[in-house]
Amino acid sequence: MSSGGFGGGDGTQPGGEAGGSAGAGPLDGLLVADFSRVLAGPLATTMLADLGARVIKVERPGAGDDTRHWGPPWTGTSSAYFECANRSKESVELDLRDPADAELARRLAGRADVLVENFKPGTLERYGLGYADLAVTNPGLVYCAISGFGSGAGAQLPGYDFLVQALGGLMSITGDAGGEPTKVGVALVDVLTSKDAVIGILAALRAREASGHGQRVEVNLLSSLLGALANQTGSYLATGRVPQRMGNRHPSIAPYETLRCRDGLLAVCCGNDRQFRSLVTELGVAELAGDPRFATNADRVAHRVELVKLLEQALGRDSVAGWADRLMQVGVPAGPVGDVASGLRLAESLGLAPLVEVGEEHPPQVRHPISYSANPPIRYAPPPRLGEHNSSVRQWLMECDVSGDTRS
Repeated sequence: MSSGGFGGGDGTQPGGEAGGSAGAGPLDGLLVADFSRVLAGPLATTMLADLGARVIKVERPGAGDDTRHWGPPWTGTSSAYFECANRSKESVELDLRDPADAELARRLAGRADVLVENFKPGTLERYGLGYADLAVTNPGLVYCAISGFGSGAGAQLPGYDFLVQALGGLMSITGDAGGEPTKVGVALVDVLTSKDAVIGILAALRAREASGHGQRVEVNLLSSLLGALANQTGSYLATGRVPQRMGNRHPSIAPYETLRCRDGLLAVCCGNDRQFRSLVTELGVAELAGDPRFATNADRVAHRVELVKLLEQALGRDSVAGWADRLMQVGVPAGPVGDVASGLRLAESLGLAPLVEVGEEHPPQVRHPISYSANPPIRYAPPPRLGEHNSSVRQWLMECDVSGDTRS
């Protein structure tokens, strides 16, 4: 049974070896039962694992997480998709339809500090793995349920990122004006929801320190998306006007978009009048700063079409690289439109050390995105093969008390 502290589980690997790397991470001693698959849940539990928690991933026998089969591209042991969201975990195959395996799953949940699941609402209740059942014997459990549309009227709706991007309005504001609605180039809603899940889990663990009791934490893709639309939902709620697609243009700032140079597109971000004056001065058209059409940001937004035409005439005299260097030197945020490879190279050149190694058979991965002044150790271990820890985890679970007590 979990205690009231932040790391209430016993936090040991099967056989007694301490989890994590040398030194204690901030979540060292925390046991996470990961019943999630695909992306939102696994990304959340990966972040917990990075910080030192022991994460046991429960997978379907013979198949495992759906994303193990989402390729190409493939790695030496799995798919690149699976590996990006499942490092530093243990994998155990449990068939919840089998009474013996379901009992082991309940024992795991009984020992856990945190349980994360993203089944359709009501599914795990059929196996005695709902929060109400588990809290009886494990009152300290923080139970994080991730769904597409919540556990109420939307409980049975399929929770896929692409669908939520469509239904929630993200696609309606993404793409060129007059063009088709377009999804973001990554499963962004899943990623945002995973971060909301981690925030909710950590908040519930903090509350547990005071109360000694866990709670059910619920996040859903639609709510996470609506919260992340930020100024776009704010604009609609303030005016009643539905935001529209504007390509790379910003609805409230100008120039804040891509502008065409002699050889391509330059991203330019003028967030204030000072930056605009620096921009037009460097471009050799300083008189635009005194033009009443462009005197303030509101003026520039109202006369964006005329402004862009004049700016692109000036930008056409030089290359993207040439203008990017010159503008950054005078304090105007500007740069070329890169790709994933150039983004990683930029991070490396800035000393951000974006990549980490996780094992010989595995490609590098993007590191834990947060830096800490006290340098808590971040754990990086290979993503598990399907059922890699079957023997050790099953033996460990069969040895624990039926009540789930970890202190025997």
